[in-house]
Amino acid sequence: MEGILNIILLGGMAVTAIAIAKMRNLFVVTMLSGIYSLLSAGIFVLLDAVDVAFTEAAVGAGITTVLFLSTLILVGREAKPRQFRMQAILPFLLVLAVGAGLIFASLDPNMPRFGDPNSPANQRLAPEFLADSVPQVGNEAPTRVGIPNIVTTTLASYRGYDTLGEVVVIFTAGIAVLILLGAARRRREDEELEGPETGAKPEPPKEDSRMADASKEAPGS
Repeated sequence: MEGILNIILLGGMAVTAIAIAKMRNLFVVTMLSGIYSLLSAGIFVLLDAVDVAFTEAAVGAGITTVLFLSTLILVGREAKPRQFRMQAILPFLLVLAVGAGLIFASLDPNMPRFGDPNSPANQRLAPEFLADSVPQVGNEAPTRVGIPNIVTTTLASYRGYDTLGEVVVIFTAGIAVLILLGAARRRREDEELEGPETGAKPEPPKEDSRMADASKEAPGS
């Protein structure tokens, strides 16, 4: 059942990505981007990475969608059509090459199977994290970290600085986008107010050279 759900979610992500590339309406593209993030969050939940799913849903489908909708106020809803260029094929080929390399690496028989409890990652660090966050049965003594949750222990203690850095990056990106939107709006308002006053004066029409010669040759001129 879980495999069927993974296939459905991955298929939905592929269809959504193709629709995003084809659409010209930026409002529809923004909504589809939020749907893509929600599908990604669903896959993370199936992979038992609930903390990553929360982050993807909050940042990808929440904050990012709000920022995109705010940007549409300034840039409009329709994307300008662009002519096809040969340079656009190079990034596409690079993505295909990287994806093929990752798939080829995942087929290595020496790599542990997904979720294998005997893998090096689960034999070295996982027992230490479990011992630090889950007290033993019958032992009321506090754990080393003092947080009775494995995910919270990892994010708030062992990865505390990394989590703090991620929060700072997200906060800085949001503030930067808001500053750019505010500056663009003020610039547009200033142009609307100062445009008629500071506009260049129209140049007087130039006199035709033939009319000027005729006026010089006229008697009494």
